[in-house]
Amino acid sequence: MENKPNPKKASKWLALINIPIQMGAIIFLFSYLGNWLDENHPSPKVYYTKILVMVGVALALYNVIRQVNEINKSQ
Repeated sequence: MENKPNPKKASKWLALINIPIQMGAIIFLFSYLGNWLDENHPSPKVYYTKILVMVGVALALYNVIRQVNEINKSQ
């Protein structure tokens, strides 16, 4: 008898593999936007890069938590 892979299990692994890629993309885009703002709108007291990187990390973590909860619901 052949063991056929469970499509739900395969999609779960695919979703888990994509999470770090999504996190990296979100954080990179926010840091790129912060660097662009720092270069084009200089200000002595506001550090756009640092602020936007922290926002990007928070948004990426929220996205991870949401996706993992959704995966656990489908089990």
